[in-house]
Amino acid sequence: MTRITIAKGDGIGPEIMDATLKILLAAGAKIEIDEIEVGEKVYLAGNTSGIAKESWDIIRKNKVFLKAPITTPQGGGYKSLNVTTRKFLGLYSNVRPCMSLHPFVKTKHPEMDMVIIRENEEDLYAGIEHQQTDEVVQCLKIISRPGCEKIVRYAFEYAKQYGRKKVTCFTKDNIMKQTDGLFHRVFDEIAKEYPEIENEHWIIDIGAAKMADTPEVFDVIVTLNLYGDVLSDVAAQIAGSVGLAGSANIGEECAMFEAIHGSAPRRAGQNLANPSGLLQGAIMMLNHIGETVAAEKIQNAWLKTIEDGTHTYDIFKENSSKQKVGTIEFADAVIANLGKQPSTLKKVSYVNSSALHLPKYRRKEPALKELQGVDIFVHWPGLNPDELAKTIKKLENEEIKLTMITNRGIKVWPEGFKETFCTDHWRCRFKPGSDSNITKNTIVNLMSLAVTNNIDVIKTENLYAFNGMAAYSLGQGQ
Repeated sequence: MTRITIAKGDGIGPEIMDATLKILLAAGAKIEIDEIEVGEKVYLAGNTSGIAKESWDIIRKNKVFLKAPITTPQGGGYKSLNVTTRKFLGLYSNVRPCMSLHPFVKTKHPEMDMVIIRENEEDLYAGIEHQQTDEVVQCLKIISRPGCEKIVRYAFEYAKQYGRKKVTCFTKDNIMKQTDGLFHRVFDEIAKEYPEIENEHWIIDIGAAKMADTPEVFDVIVTLNLYGDVLSDVAAQIAGSVGLAGSANIGEECAMFEAIHGSAPRRAGQNLANPSGLLQGAIMMLNHIGETVAAEKIQNAWLKTIEDGTHTYDIFKENSSKQKVGTIEFADAVIANLGKQPSTLKKVSYVNSSALHLPKYRRKEPALKELQGVDIFVHWPGLNPDELAKTIKKLENEEIKLTMITNRGIKVWPEGFKETFCTDHWRCRFKPGSDSNITKNTIVNLMSLAVTNNIDVIKTENLYAFNGMAAYSLGQGQ
């Protein structure tokens, strides 16, 4: 018997959770349940995280969390509980299967059957943002080698366990050569350890277009956080309905399972909501805790119910569906089909399914790290980069020289174009003078001179080489 934590959430959450638990227990799933309160009520009681400390304690003790959708109030500094939970519990892998149920659920892609595995903790979702000038705000894109290695290895291990043939990596490393470039490099490194599984890489924009047009050419997709969030919703929609998709969030110690859709408060309390998304998350949970017999029984019964044309309003079609039912009636239909199998849709077998146990990340030997310069970012309201250069060059000495100024990434000095539009946010790059080496003290002295000259420095970034390779971007146009 496995003890799990549940939260019924907001909007349609309580209805679809009750329906899901009813099906799980009817199928003989060996689970015990601790319920906690999260979401809107907790937020509005003054807790900006949406969850109480006592609830965290229960989740961490049980290590398995089945969560219905919640409502995050707008404004007021409320933080997304989904993002917080994933990061606090180290749930680095988001797993979203997207499968066509043709011809019983309308789709233009009858052969679609893919799994999107999304890095869950880093990228722009680190949520590190600052306003730096009157006109410019920034959001930091954080990509780490441990984060890349863990998610890529998970994707290949998932493919191996579930008999998948190919893993595809999506990045934008033609533009973001450091961040997305690291993800791509790690993918290539780890792919070599799985010669039996085909691997490939796509640039995210054309890859997303290909996925939307011809999803059947993909099997397992692994990608960064933001791309994966967008792609998985697109994939779920073109498979037939976002309301049918479940999601697993997997960490080294804990796991959370959920539907990918929101709380839909306008549909709450009307016995209309489709519980399939949360049910799919719960089936993934059962596989995770080793309840594979119950998981297989429920999934095949669910497929049989869809095949029978017993549909909730969101997927009901006059010409193909046979019976429009509510949340309760849909759950009862799945229960009535327990022990049965679909005849047209592909039945499932979870004989070899279980939690994936990956080796813990081992830190590599540190590289030789060499300081090669510094970028200082300046708030300056002028428009002519040549004028700014004259001011910034006052900071030069024999050790360090101004070599470039960019605005929004594009080089505007030296030899900039007058047509380039500039904001009040400028990156000024300093590199060593001829035959000079710089130190941190060089940069401290540079900053001191900036203060003396009333230059508004808003941030700095040291420029490093690792093992002799420059690890910073050039200016666009450089």
